[in-house]
This record gives sequence, C-alpha cells and structure tokens, in this order.
Amino acid sequence: MTSTTSTSPQPTDAPEMPAPQVRERAAHSIPGGLALLLTVLGVALGLVAVIAGGVLSKQGHGAAGAPTVIVGILLLIGSIFCMTGVKMVAPGEARVIQLFGRYVGTIRTDGLRWVNPLTTARKVSTRVRNHETAVLKVNDAYGNPIELASIVVWKVEDTAQALFEVDDFLEFVATQTEAAVRHIAIEYPYDAHDEDALSLRDNAEEITEKLAVELTARVQAAGVQIIETRFSHLAYAPEIASAMLQRQQAGAVVAARQQIVEGAVGMVESALARINEQGIVELDEERKAAMVSNLMVVLCGDRAAQPVLNTGSLYQ
Repeated sequence: MTSTTSTSPQPTDAPEMPAPQVRERAAHSIPGGLALLLTVLGVALGLVAVIAGGVLSKQGHGAAGAPTVIVGILLLIGSIFCMTGVKMVAPGEARVIQLFGRYVGTIRTDGLRWVNPLTTARKVSTRVRNHETAVLKVNDAYGNPIELASIVVWKVEDTAQALFEVDDFLEFVATQTEAAVRHIAIEYPYDAHDEDALSLRDNAEEITEKLAVELTARVQAAGVQIIETRFSHLAYAPEIASAMLQRQQAGAVVAARQQIVEGAVGMVESALARINEQGIVELDEERKAAMVSNLMVVLCGDRAAQPVLNTGSLYQ
C-alpha cells in the first residue's frame, strides 16, 4: 500500500502538463440562515403590503392603496429573487460559483450560505473516491503478456481546476490511471531474473510508490490528489500461465536443492572437524572421500537412506 500527495516529486518520464489557468479561491458569502430569515420576512411584508393596498383601494383610498400594492409586489418579487441566492452545502461537497460564466470562487463551508442571486452554483464532491481499472493485458519488461489491474484512491483538491482545466475530471482520472498502469507494467518484469532488479510480483510496494508518483504528475492538471494506489490483480496471461508456473516450480526446486547442498556441505565439514578433534578414528584422504560421499548421499538424497553393512575393511 502506498500513498502520496500532490506535492510528490515529478518523475522525469512523466508527461509535462500545462500550467493551470485558474486556481480555487474562497467565494464571498454570508450565513444563509440570516439571509433566509430576511427573505422570508420580505415575502411576508410584501404580502401584507399587497393585501393592505387592496383593502385601502376598496375603501376608496386609491391614492394610497395603489402605491402600497406596487411596493408590496416589488418587495415580494425582490425577496423571492434574493431567496434564490441561498445555497445549501452538504459535508463533503463544494459549490463552485460563477457570475455570467466567470469563476468567482468556491464555497466549502457546509450549511446554508447566501451568495449573489445572479450567480450559478455547480456542485462538486470533495469526498474520497475509489477507481478500479479493468484488468489490462500488457507486456512486461521481458515481453511476457501479463494481466494487471489497480485501485486508486483519490479526491478533488482544487475544485476550480477540476471543472475548468479538464473537460470531465472523472473520465480524465480514469484514462490517466490506465495510462500510468500500462506505462509502469512495461517498465518492470513480472519476475526478475536478476536478484537485485525490481519485479512486479516481488516488489509491489516500491512499484506502486512509483505508480502513485507518476499518476500524481498526470492528474495534477485536474486538481486531483492521489491518496493511495495498489495492485488489485497481477497474473500471467492465460496463454502462458501454465508454462510460467512450471518455470516457477523449477526455480523453486533449484533454490531448495541449492540450500540443501549448502547445508549438507556445512554438516559434513563439521562432522569431519569433530572426528579429527576428538580423535575418534584416523582417516586418510581416501577414507575422508568415502565418508564425504556417503554423507552427501544421505543428506542430499530425496529418499530414505538404505544402510549397508560392511564386514570387511574399506580396502577389501
């Protein structure tokens, strides 16, 4: 598991994204509860003024009734219009405010907020999201076809860049994630022939760290922060899976045999040294060779040893 932020160093082979034309800034707003209360009072006063003007007109006071009705209608229309400026912001969401197409700021404070009624507000989720790529079939560094899939945890960090720097930031993240996974896959082998080389199977932590750095560089234009990346699927392609399994099994057998031989040599060396130190029996070079041969057969054989009783001497 790996994680990174938007301040991660940019890899040398990452694409160079254009500089952002707009950055997120806070929009000017006032508490929406107070604005909603004032607009409701304005609507109530407008209704009262309209009703009062109508009553005055019926009573023959037309000079006072008509202006009162007009004032009430204007107050009613103005209050309803101002009421449209009240925006509700839920936790984990932001509202991007535009005035006649121009970006004026972003509201991140949750609750009711009031902004200029002439503006428009677009909702952007700032919650943490998961994106899982489909199983991709690519060739590794050795040209072997493999299947690879990854999970990326991300969130929108700059709402202005997410909306105005790219056409669709959801599709942009998905496409760039697939491109980064494919690029990482062809850079490293599934299994490394060299013990010091990185491989997708044995060094997943280091490679997903590089994937996170590259993906951060790719999506920074969209104002997106990469939180974590990991491989969710890694396997050889079906057409070579059985052959590669046999190769892995053969490699495991060779490694096990090598370890057994190294241990057996150490045990034989220790046995000869103790026999010589304690003077149990005096061995010449031929007897030492025979003992080493017998011990190596017993220690390295994959079957139980069959004892043989020698009633004579080594030379008869």
